Amino acid sequence: MNPKIFVGAAVAALAVILGGILLIGPTMIVPTSENANNQNIPQAKPLQIELEDISIAKISERSVTIDVAFKLSNPNPRAMIVQTMDYQLFETNYSETEQITGGQIGSRPEGMVEFGSNYYTLLGENSIILRDSQTLKNTGTTADLWQAFEEDTASWRVSGDVFFNLSSMTSGQENELHFEFTK
Repeated sequence: MNPKIFVGAAVAALAVILGGILLIGPTMIVPTSENANNQNIPQAKPLQIELEDISIAKISERSVTIDVAFKLSNPNPRAMIVQTMDYQLFETNYSETEQITGGQIGSRPEGMVEFGSNYYTLLGENSIILRDSQTLKNTGTTADLWQAFEEDTASWRVSGDVFFNLSSMTSGQENELHFEFTK
């Protein structure tokens, strides 16, 4: 028999399987105000976020390095893909409204396919810890803020958004969850 026939059949079978996966999509949806009445599809529980830690890693006369860690938990039996976590950091004794720094963990796909994406797969009923560090330069104009850093008396507020999908980047429906913590 001709081996091209077997290769062709294998390619066709693979195409049918991949097409079926793309067409079926997720079997769960995250409840929102638009789909609250759809009771035929199992409802997914939203992602859970906790502020794991915020601390000053290094401090000198010229700069301070602040480490932030978030714990993300998936209460669902299916995997979720966490694309990005955007956050803003405030020192509330210095200012309730003036952000001192912020960051982004992960990346969002741009266009149809992105190679080298930095996103996180959060398996069902598991959790991960996402960490980030921010370095601030001492400009000399914020003596009260710098004193709070040196004495380790800073009072923190962290707010932001997490963007995630239920099972794959191609499953459609991107979900957004806002969070805010104080420490």
